[in-house]
Amino acid sequence: MYNNIFKKALDGFGISNQEALSLLMLEDKELLYSVAEQVTRKFCGNRFDCCSIINAKSGNCSEDCKWCAQSSYYSVEIEKYGLLPIDKILEEALYNQNQGIKKFSLVSSGRKPSLSQLKIICDYFKELKSKTDLKLCASLGLLNKQELLMLKDSGVETYHCNLETSPGYFQMLCTTHTIEDKIETINSAVEIGMSVCSGGIIGMGESMEQRIELAVTLRDLNIKSIPINILVPIKGTPLYDTQKISDEDILTTIALFRLINPYAYLRFSGGRGRLPASVQEFALKIGINAAIVGDLLTTIGSSFDQDVEMIKMGGYVIN
Repeated sequence: MYNNIFKKALDGFGISNQEALSLLMLEDKELLYSVAEQVTRKFCGNRFDCCSIINAKSGNCSEDCKWCAQSSYYSVEIEKYGLLPIDKILEEALYNQNQGIKKFSLVSSGRKPSLSQLKIICDYFKELKSKTDLKLCASLGLLNKQELLMLKDSGVETYHCNLETSPGYFQMLCTTHTIEDKIETINSAVEIGMSVCSGGIIGMGESMEQRIELAVTLRDLNIKSIPINILVPIKGTPLYDTQKISDEDILTTIALFRLINPYAYLRFSGGRGRLPASVQEFALKIGINAAIVGDLLTTIGSSFDQDVEMIKMGGYVIN
């Protein structure tokens, strides 16, 4: 049975939800990891994709996402500020460009910016477009098609909207919006010709079955850039006391995501800093072929030089 599933994956057909569930019974994890490595090399080659982000507006968010330090529902000690000035954003963009990073995203807290704020952000993107060679991305919440068109006309190529977790678990983590709201934004972005980046956070109390459901949902949405975050429990949030998942669970999740999404960029994102270097390097073998580099939203990331060394040791060449 397992041989047929592995053959399907190695032929480039993402395995089904049921097939992935059956692999959870496989005691030989090394076999799972070996096949995931073969799928990664066969369909993704040795190209590694890097991007960076800036937290352009921090805190005071109206949404009650239980994992998030920026929610106004929780008392968390983070820096809170309104929309950064363009000079600060341009400075950060040029710094990243000079390091060799080719993609840059503006991320804003909140359900979505007001129309007046969105117009300012679009002006920011126009200036970034004129003064850098970066490919521009945005993560601004639950925008509609007209708002997404404004971004696209300003030079934004990719829109980021994480599903965060499986459709069956989302309502346990957030009540102020739904996963259907997120899917509507994703579909609108696709309809106007934008690329989409969407993934989730693992380690929020979900089951492995629910992680598989997330991976399949992303595949069904034809997502080709999938961030995989590992929960960093932050004091003051409802998930602060959540037990950390094991390194093996993380690696198994990555391998299954790869067999379900053989052609996608699986992007190491928040939380990977908690992993030993050896585990991060092994994750690159079995599926990870992209990363957000530098500092993240409310947690510290890693240095680009460290990431470059790890990427090269993994046998990759940065796009």
